[in-house]
Amino acid sequence: MVLLVVGATGTLGRQIVRRALDEGYEVKCLVRNFQKASFLREWGAQLVKADLTGPDSLPPCFEDVEEVIDASTSRPAEKEGIYDVDWHGKVALIKAAKAAGVRRFIFFSIYGAGDYPDVPLMEIKDCTEAFLKESGLNYTIFRPCGFMQGLIGQYAIPILERQSVWVMGEAGAVAYMNSQDIAKFAVKALKLPAVENKTFSLAGTRAWGAYEIIRLCERLSEQSANVSQMPPAILRAARNVAAFFQWTWDLADRLAFTEVSASGDVMDAPMDEVYETFGIDKSEVTTLEDYMQEYFTRILKKLKELDFESGKSAKKKVPF
Repeated sequence: MVLLVVGATGTLGRQIVRRALDEGYEVKCLVRNFQKASFLREWGAQLVKADLTGPDSLPPCFEDVEEVIDASTSRPAEKEGIYDVDWHGKVALIKAAKAAGVRRFIFFSIYGAGDYPDVPLMEIKDCTEAFLKESGLNYTIFRPCGFMQGLIGQYAIPILERQSVWVMGEAGAVAYMNSQDIAKFAVKALKLPAVENKTFSLAGTRAWGAYEIIRLCERLSEQSANVSQMPPAILRAARNVAAFFQWTWDLADRLAFTEVSASGDVMDAPMDEVYETFGIDKSEVTTLEDYMQEYFTRILKKLKELDFESGKSAKKKVPF
């Protein structure tokens, strides 16, 4: 039984590959660059070269594949835009999976995807969910609220480097989840008949507001944050300007998605029934406090070691 993971080099995808390999699956990873994905081969996964924006490259990837987990999405630094990857690419992927006779297809959407028709990425995810449901494939759809991993660059690193931490408007609280825990749900779904042709929201142990996260980071790092607030009006103005020029349309779409988090809407969902369905105990799920504690403990230890080594070097006498 071969599992194909799409988006295997991403924040979530790599955790899915690691989890699946640990549980004994034969894993094949659809990648565009073998060099960037070499660590996956070192873990024991097989690499197949293809591109979601090149439909003809997809069918060969499905040789011997019975199950697919799609955790891919477009990235801001890439030339391909949201529509190229997250719509046209996903449609081509689902069609290729259907043609190959894949028996399970697991897709990652976004929490609240159907609630924001004016936000391109949310609308595309919602349309992709509908296309997958109508494809005839045996599917499971997950809608995560947010990844804890993204908070490191947004809050932890700026505080450690004494840079500004930007907070957008009256940002709503988000129930972030560790991508390792999300991967656990995804791999478990492969063996559970009860989750076939169903959609599940995935939320962390509780929702956190921006200022709560900042205070947590301040306490764990023993440093004060330099907080700067971006008013929603400025965000909307930037989006409107970007939408005026064709070459910045993708930027405008991403700014629109940013407005969702600045809207004040809480991104959280009840999880008791989900835990029961997947046979996962809530105590097994990482809390944000524990995640951040582990990060700061590790990074501060490293900084102290570097400072110690720097001090030793400074004390060495230079012979004349």
